[in-house]
Amino acid sequence: MARKIVFASGKGGVGKTTLTVAVGKALAERGQSVLLVDFDDLRGIDLLVGTSEAVVYDWGDVLLGRCSIEESIYKADGLSVMSCPRRYGDATPKKIRELMKGLDKKFDYILLDAPAGIGKGVQLAAAAADKGVLVATPDYVCVRGAFTAADELIQCGVGEVRMVVNRAIKKDIRRKKMLNIDDVIDSTAVQLLGIVPEDPYLRFGAMGVSVYKKGQASYQPIKNIAKRLSGESVELCFG
Repeated sequence: MARKIVFASGKGGVGKTTLTVAVGKALAERGQSVLLVDFDDLRGIDLLVGTSEAVVYDWGDVLLGRCSIEESIYKADGLSVMSCPRRYGDATPKKIRELMKGLDKKFDYILLDAPAGIGKGVQLAAAAADKGVLVATPDYVCVRGAFTAADELIQCGVGEVRMVVNRAIKKDIRRKKMLNIDDVIDSTAVQLLGIVPEDPYLRFGAMGVSVYKKGQASYQPIKNIAKRLSGESVELCFG
């Protein structure tokens, strides 16, 4: 049975979609079969993995009976991808759970990328998830939104929620231009899964630059997140 993990955030601009793809690649690097399912109607995943020109069908078409599940899945760079429709239409949490259940035996991991904030897209993405990963940057506005997003995931029935502090800059934290990691944890009441430093390469993912590549500042931290999601015990540290 696939492990289903929803990635969410309290606000946009925290690097959630990029992180979802990067963690998917890290899991694939470990020999796992990974499906990325886009529930963000801004539809960024296909751009980051390079399938945007190939996409004809999305999960909305499956629900409407326009195509099979297999026809809605596209492969690229060691990953499988299912895109989001432009509108959620009459999609319901129950329909999404049934759709994801049909993929249980085909993949080791299904990563569900929710839109930022709260609302129907988050509820749909969370419907089939066993675990949640909350992505936050260490600033007051984002942390307040993250607290609300964490509560939304719990209300949707996600049993275990963990947090990744993303785009952290050590010198700015030391200068108190960013929140201390402990303050982020205390403010959100969510257990830490990983800390990913600011990585300029990740800004250009939609332009064909890999969002997970050895030598990048974010590579090892993201690799460690994949290990922890796989059940390995890896020390948490941030320089």
